[in-house]
Amino acid sequence: MGDTFGRLLRLTTFGESHGGGVGGVLDGVPPGLALDAPAIQAELDRRRPGQSALTTQRKESDTVEFLSGLDPEGRTLGTALAFLVRNTDADPRAYAPFKDRYRPSHADFTYEARYGLRAWAGGGRASARETISRVAGGAVARQVLTALGPVEVVAWVDRVGDVQATVDPDTVTHDAVDAHLTRCPDPTAARAMEARIREVRAQGDTIGGVVRCVARGIPAGLGDPVFDKLDADLAKAMMSLPAAKGFEVGSGYAGTRLTGLAHNDPFVPDPTLGIATRSNHSGGIQGGISNGMAIALSVAFKPVATVFRDQDTVDRSGQATTVKPRGRHDPCVLPRAVPIVEAMTCLVLADHWLRWRGQVGDPPPVPPAATSPARGGAR
Repeated sequence: MGDTFGRLLRLTTFGESHGGGVGGVLDGVPPGLALDAPAIQAELDRRRPGQSALTTQRKESDTVEFLSGLDPEGRTLGTALAFLVRNTDADPRAYAPFKDRYRPSHADFTYEARYGLRAWAGGGRASARETISRVAGGAVARQVLTALGPVEVVAWVDRVGDVQATVDPDTVTHDAVDAHLTRCPDPTAARAMEARIREVRAQGDTIGGVVRCVARGIPAGLGDPVFDKLDADLAKAMMSLPAAKGFEVGSGYAGTRLTGLAHNDPFVPDPTLGIATRSNHSGGIQGGISNGMAIALSVAFKPVATVFRDQDTVDRSGQATTVKPRGRHDPCVLPRAVPIVEAMTCLVLADHWLRWRGQVGDPPPVPPAATSPARGGAR
């Protein structure tokens, strides 16, 4: 029903937070790709729980097992690429006290309204543990992208609460992002973010913020002008993430404060691209189609709904009661959301690139190598 994402590159995910494991099936991967399994595991390690004092202390290795779609030498066969990550530290008993009570701002009530019952142990499919499958699939999609052209997709924590970072999207690197456990490449802001997260955790509370992402090296021509606009599919990808509450591309809401003349991106000759834009308020997408400039987007994440304080609620019979959640939860999803945002960006871009090639053939030369700073990143 709602477990498959993509058109030509299709990811179907399965599994629950406190079941036997989570996994996925990725269809449409081109054959003959020498899959870099350690690189895929590295992305899962960036997402896994228990990696720092700022994350949930659930202990999982999140080791990926590939079940099909590869030959003995690790090359893709072009058939369904299936993978599995087993749960080794699941504890459904911790959720038994909430079996008949709805936790505020969780999916408990709506899940039951949808299905007539709910997976009360950890939220089932509504749990963020489902995003393991997205990260694994997105890591494969990243390798598809780099096989097609010199593409680089980098996300970072741009804001936690009211702590704002200053980051150059044209030059930001993965190394700079991963240098601090907050995954903010601005050292001063990163320290302030860490202090704020620790503060709210000590209070039994949580905090939200914004993840920004830039995709460099994407050629002009990806996307469709009506229902399958590139930015529309990116919006769907990001808004499908747990705790995501807002999406912007390019100037986003800030663009509403400008006039059309100030907001327009004038075209200029470029010695490398041929045609570029002087500014990038469009975020690399115009009319739903990429224009060859850096694709810039942001995702707003709400505070985690699980707060370790007494809250009012009702039980399944509609009687007023209170609930004080237990379990192991992040005080802030932002640091672990970074690889998830990158993964969903890669899935969308790889899908659209394959669709484009399927309709118009081999693309023209792509922008300069991802290691070279791209012009026109947007904040």
